[in-house]
Amino acid sequence: MALKRMPYRAGAGRHCRHWPLGAAALLLSCLGVAHAEVHLRREGLNLNVFVRQDAVAAHLVLRGGSEPRLMTVFPAGNSGVAVWFEPVPRAFDWALAAPVQPISQPDAHGRTLHGVRFRVRANVSALTFRRAVLSSVRVLRDYQSLGRVPAAVEARPVAAGSGLRWARDRLDGAPGYWLELQVLEGRLRDGRIVASPAGAITLEVTAASGEPPLTPLAGAELLQRPVQDDEAARAALTFLSYREKFLAGSWRFDTYFGRDTLLSVRLLLPALAPAAVETGLRSVLERLSAQGEVAHEEDIGEFAILDHRRIDGSLSAAPVYDYKMIDTDLLLAPLAQAWWLDDARGRSRAAAFLAAPLAEGRAGEALMRNIRHVLREAAPFAREPSFAHLLALKAGMAVGQWRDSEDGLGGGRYPYDVNAVLMPAALRAIQALERSGLLAPYLTAEDRAAFADLPRLIAVWQQQVRPLFLVGLTDREARAGIIAHAAARGVPAGPALHALAAEGGMRFYALALDAQGRPVPVQHSDVGFALLFDDPPPDELILIADTLVRPFPAGLLTPAGLLVANAAWAPAPMAARFGPGAYHGEVVWSWQQALAAAGFASQLARPDLPAAIRHRLGQAQACLWQAIRAGADMRGSELWSWRYGDGHYRIAPFGTGGTDADEANAAQLWSTVYLAIAPPSGAPACP
Repeated sequence: MALKRMPYRAGAGRHCRHWPLGAAALLLSCLGVAHAEVHLRREGLNLNVFVRQDAVAAHLVLRGGSEPRLMTVFPAGNSGVAVWFEPVPRAFDWALAAPVQPISQPDAHGRTLHGVRFRVRANVSALTFRRAVLSSVRVLRDYQSLGRVPAAVEARPVAAGSGLRWARDRLDGAPGYWLELQVLEGRLRDGRIVASPAGAITLEVTAASGEPPLTPLAGAELLQRPVQDDEAARAALTFLSYREKFLAGSWRFDTYFGRDTLLSVRLLLPALAPAAVETGLRSVLERLSAQGEVAHEEDIGEFAILDHRRIDGSLSAAPVYDYKMIDTDLLLAPLAQAWWLDDARGRSRAAAFLAAPLAEGRAGEALMRNIRHVLREAAPFAREPSFAHLLALKAGMAVGQWRDSEDGLGGGRYPYDVNAVLMPAALRAIQALERSGLLAPYLTAEDRAAFADLPRLIAVWQQQVRPLFLVGLTDREARAGIIAHAAARGVPAGPALHALAAEGGMRFYALALDAQGRPVPVQHSDVGFALLFDDPPPDELILIADTLVRPFPAGLLTPAGLLVANAAWAPAPMAARFGPGAYHGEVVWSWQQALAAAGFASQLARPDLPAAIRHRLGQAQACLWQAIRAGADMRGSELWSWRYGDGHYRIAPFGTGGTDADEANAAQLWSTVYLAIAPPSGAPACP
């Protein structure tokens, strides 16, 4: 995509820089509003605009193409307003016609709403309104994917000047939402906007929310020592960072997610300021269940009210927390160890942080609730090491770890990452925390007795889980799968077959075990967790490295990036659900690349590796970074897909072309972690 200079003028004292980020993305920084942070990023059909100034934080998603929409979402209350238009016969792109202005304005009752005002222009003959939705982002997501809106939150348009206005209070009568479109070029007629004689439509849009604003976290309080000067990643991280919590991603997840917080803080740890690390830890501890489970997600604002109306008939806006995930519980102790024991900055603050009050009790008491929960979960397998005593997805749930789409685990019930890596890592971290003495003020006699059994628990989980997930293929089986899968995906088999030339078969870890304990034969990038959270023996390091960097479909690496799955040896019906249009299929997730990169760096820092193993890992690291650099334009995004043609892999933004299973976030918390991950220098070349 050619860079188009936008008609912006820098505000007072501001320097505006424009630069292209490649075919899929465009970032323009420091645009025309004094003291406001405004960043633009184009992905496929979506022009994303991020705005933050004082009480205003907003993300504009201007979607063109043949099914246009205008959307503004707010971290405040995870709220948003949007208007969808009927399909148009000729695709178009929106363009901003003036700088975006942060605003605060009164609603009909004189209460303050915070939002933005902006102008957009489109070369389109007419736009017909389909629907406007003003509510929680969760409601907007449901309308976008399912076409449904609760009747209670319907908003009707009223005439306003040369346009239309939608406005409503929140369901409990609190300040609500405002969306106004004024037609500046063209005219409004019978529910549609007709273009001017010049064939264009220009709109002035005002979008605002009355939800309580969050407190920005930025500058030196957020980042202390980043190792990469990545302006796009810094801008995304800043937009997603607040004193109350980190947001998982925008536009779709503008609120707390436990897994995203814990993994992002862990990977960003070398670069984050102490206050930012503690924001992440405190937000997790505040949301623990009574049993010590880590909250996966929170329903807040109007979506919480919708929950309560359904559950008890009330209009309470009290947050509702979701505890269905089984991986997130195991991530807290390893982060606590990394910060409070392994980082000198954290060690100096640990005792005071743990003694500090939360909304209920002290932070140390909350941490112990989580530790007790982990020990309870570990006990059955330690008593009887069989697959049936591994950690399984909760009853009635099809998801339970980060691959949380319906087909993400290929029907598996016992995930590899949870059982083979995260549980052993959590147990080792708990042991280290106990030995440090930090937990002493919060222990009971029962806790001390349980800790005495930790060495046995660790040994059983460390030694007896991974063999259950191992898949072995003969050379003939491996080659047949590669040839068939390459044909099915329309990619060449040659590089993958060449990678097997001297191997005599293949081994990899299954994505999960099914309900009968059988491996789900899908290669996956979750082996990267083992590189970061464990110190595997040399033979296992080679197995993991081969999985990650062999050419697809012998492994996961493509010139478009590291795929998170490869279903080359799965039954055909299963393989069909793991294609490049599946949310957790043969696609690239930025943070999974970062996880593997951080993991390789961690392993190469070990003093105990033989020289030959170190060389192989260095080569694998170089191959991974070659792919990371090739996708540098996209790495701030949640995920992306690819297309193959004319002998080349090409990156394709996920969910912005209308054929993918979902839509990716343009700003994703765990895609900013490259700020703390340095590319290798002086490493072996990729062979």
